[in-house]
Amino acid sequence: MKKYKIIVIILAILLAGIFLVGFFYNYQISPVSRDSEKVVVEIKEGTIASIGETLYQNDLIRNTFIFKVYVKMNKVTSLKASTYELNKNMSLKEIIDVLEEGNSYNPNEIRITFKEGLNVRKIAKIVDEETNNSYDDFMELMNDSEYIDSLIKEYWFLTDSIKNSKIYYPLEGYLFPNTYAFSSKDVTPKEIVTKMLDEMGKQLEKYKDKIEASDFNIHELLTLASIVELEGATADDRASVAGVFYNRVKDGWVLGSDVTTYYYLKIDDFKTSLNGNKNLYTCDNAYNTRCTSFVGLPVGPISNPGTESIDATINYTKHNYYYFVADCKGKTYLSKDSTEHYNTIYRLKDENNWCV
Repeated sequence: MKKYKIIVIILAILLAGIFLVGFFYNYQISPVSRDSEKVVVEIKEGTIASIGETLYQNDLIRNTFIFKVYVKMNKVTSLKASTYELNKNMSLKEIIDVLEEGNSYNPNEIRITFKEGLNVRKIAKIVDEETNNSYDDFMELMNDSEYIDSLIKEYWFLTDSIKNSKIYYPLEGYLFPNTYAFSSKDVTPKEIVTKMLDEMGKQLEKYKDKIEASDFNIHELLTLASIVELEGATADDRASVAGVFYNRVKDGWVLGSDVTTYYYLKIDDFKTSLNGNKNLYTCDNAYNTRCTSFVGLPVGPISNPGTESIDATINYTKHNYYYFVADCKGKTYLSKDSTEHYNTIYRLKDENNWCV
């Protein structure tokens, strides 16, 4: 019995030791801080020990010995020399992963976000603010016919449709909204456009079969997607809104979209009232779908749509509705005829839920 008790005690001590070692090891490979604090560190060619010492001196790891143990246990063989931007809230594994992948840290790198629904003029304004290019530099490129011709030859989704003389800016609707990284503020307008077009190509590639099978060509699909983007519907409602426009186009109705009229008038602030504008129903512009004799889609896109609007337009909801309206919370209501449509508007006004 005494011998049995000794064995139990020994086993308990061993288990406790294993637990303590495991706890100690996990603590040592955990982040040195819970708070985000960026550290730029240069990792030079050298031994694992020297790399560990560099990380330790920069307060990125807790223990150089555990660093060497981790590297050996996980058979890490290639830590690349470079300058890295690491963070004190990164675990040892995360740091090792970065060093294995390698990078070329650039302190001059800039990141520019182009949100969904921006038109070319607004994109040019952001370029003016975020880079060493002016608004006019970017707009000049947008109207460079030789440059546009070269792009049509390079990108499958750019067609001669964008060269219609009634179109304000040929690349409107084709510059995919996203956050992009550039080497410095000296990035050229062409480099910016190339990144945006490349990304649009990647996004459209997955829909290529559906685009080819559609009754609309790629230019028409992006035109409709650009309208859906600006109509204010929620992500869940966009496919239904696209369905309304499909029905109107198919049956020869006037599209009647206010956002196309804002674009025609080059008014970028949708809070500006169109009421009383003498040009509201003019029919001499290829964008103004408020014109009572304007049937079908405008001549081209009026904004640069994002993924959700493009997907909603290509995979639109089929239904028998011809009208839609949204309340103050963004909820969309569909109607089959004008009577039902205006009754919905009157009801929303009575409920103080009408914000147009």
